[in-house]
Amino acid sequence: MNNNHYPFELVPLPYAYNALEPYIDEKTMQLHHDRHLQTYVNNLNAALKNYPDLHNWSLEQLLYYSDILPLEIRTAVINNGGGVFNHNNFFAGMISVSEDKNQTAPNLMNAINSQFGSFDEFKKQFKNNALSVFGSGYTWLASDNNGKLQIVGTKNQDTILPMNLYPIMLIDVWEHAYYLKNYNVRADYIDNWFNILNLSQAEKNYNKIRS
Repeated sequence: MNNNHYPFELVPLPYAYNALEPYIDEKTMQLHHDRHLQTYVNNLNAALKNYPDLHNWSLEQLLYYSDILPLEIRTAVINNGGGVFNHNNFFAGMISVSEDKNQTAPNLMNAINSQFGSFDEFKKQFKNNALSVFGSGYTWLASDNNGKLQIVGTKNQDTILPMNLYPIMLIDVWEHAYYLKNYNVRADYIDNWFNILNLSQAEKNYNKIRS
């Protein structure tokens, strides 16, 4: 499977569609992954099709250097490439409820406790940021090159890559991520998401930056 450069392909979910129930329902996962994300993949490939000079660029390069892309495809790449990058990280950042919940993330937990005082305080600040995203977007726990953490909100399918930040974890707060189960009550969805947070993956993301 190719997901490093054009033509991009849909990355399969790392768990079954119903693996996140009761926190996120099976139908939402089917629609979110197979339709929403597939559309972003298709549109990104369509935008890049006639630009062979960009076919070897990674997704991260396309987004980081988006300000020098040809003007006629710049917005399409930002929106659809961002949709692919954000969704891939979002889906990888959750874990099946049947898997071991005794996850350990010692380095990340130490950094969170140092930066925010406690994991509970981090959750409070993260949730408040996710609730404050107006309309559609994401909330991230991100790191700079030095391993310093910060909570960042982004609009639509913008990414944090042009900010020179790296994703540790993120939550999708577009309504299609939760409307079938939680309707318009975003707060309930955020609380549910914390129950399926893949801390092991977040630890890997953080350790990669630190190394």
